[in-house]
Amino acid sequence: MINSSLQTFANNVQAAGRISFGDVKRLQRDILPDGISSREEVELLLTLAQTVGRADRAFGDWLVATMVDFVVWGTRPTGVIDGETASWLTPFLVGQRTTKTMRRLARELAAEGDHSGTALPSPALDGASGDCASAQVAMELTPLAA
Repeated sequence: MINSSLQTFANNVQAAGRISFGDVKRLQRDILPDGISSREEVELLLTLAQTVGRADRAFGDWLVATMVDFVVWGTRPTGVIDGETASWLTPFLVGQRTTKTMRRLARELAAEGDHSGTALPSPALDGASGDCASAQVAMELTPLAA
């Protein structure tokens, strides 16, 4: 279930078309002081990152750190990005609206989490956008053969 103040924040940001530094501070201090607590909140925040026209760099910094904390360290098994989680995140990380923040998030998730033989699928295989950035993200998340 999404925190109602987070939903209100998202509605206001969407209407404004931007996320300011003050918005990021409000998000950290008042709306999600303990970080992300559900997949619904993740999806809302990632959708905002993809659809808002302008966002202060602080939003990307906060979002990446908070996402890594939730996805890698806040869910079981701790420290592992399993196949189901990778499948859930794939549309955000390699979709048609891939942003610099999404690419950075993908790199950080790859660096922090143990993939245990699973990876986000290649855009060439799943029909996602074939742009170089998306291909780079998928390559970074694909574990090397031993």
